[in-house]
Amino acid sequence: MTDVRALQRTTRQSPYKMRLVVDQIRGKGVNEALALLQFSKKHAAREIAKVLQSAVANAEHKGREANEPVDVDQLYVKHAVINEGPKLKRFMPAAMGRATPIHKRTSHVEIIVAPRVVREQVAPKPKRAAAQQAAPAEETGKRRTTAKKAATTRSRSPKRGQ
Repeated sequence: MTDVRALQRTTRQSPYKMRLVVDQIRGKGVNEALALLQFSKKHAAREIAKVLQSAVANAEHKGREANEPVDVDQLYVKHAVINEGPKLKRFMPAAMGRATPIHKRTSHVEIIVAPRVVREQVAPKPKRAAAQQAAPAEETGKRRTTAKKAATTRSRSPKRGQ
């Protein structure tokens, strides 16, 4: 199964506030992300949780259509982005007959979930002999001394007034 996405457009909350929440779930497993969103105090968490649940449902539906099993526990939030939507422009009365503009910002939420790839355990490579790994002491000593000399011989600009 490939990546599956869900979108919610023109959510009535500013992108800045929503990004604070979506940054917490990016890269996490779906179950962990939903638990984090459920106990968050932010209003944006509810809207993002809806989109995440929709993405999981889309993944299950796509798996049923392709006749492939989908393990929801293996899904993770691969990509989560909040983009700016259209602004609702309103005006507020101000002093001396003026009107000040108010921009009510909206957001577009996009979440992509994908199954986490389980890598096979590779047997560790045999260690080389200690003689092959260690370089001769003379060579390493020379390198260190030249590095020390280079560090100490760097020219420094004189301080003003001296």
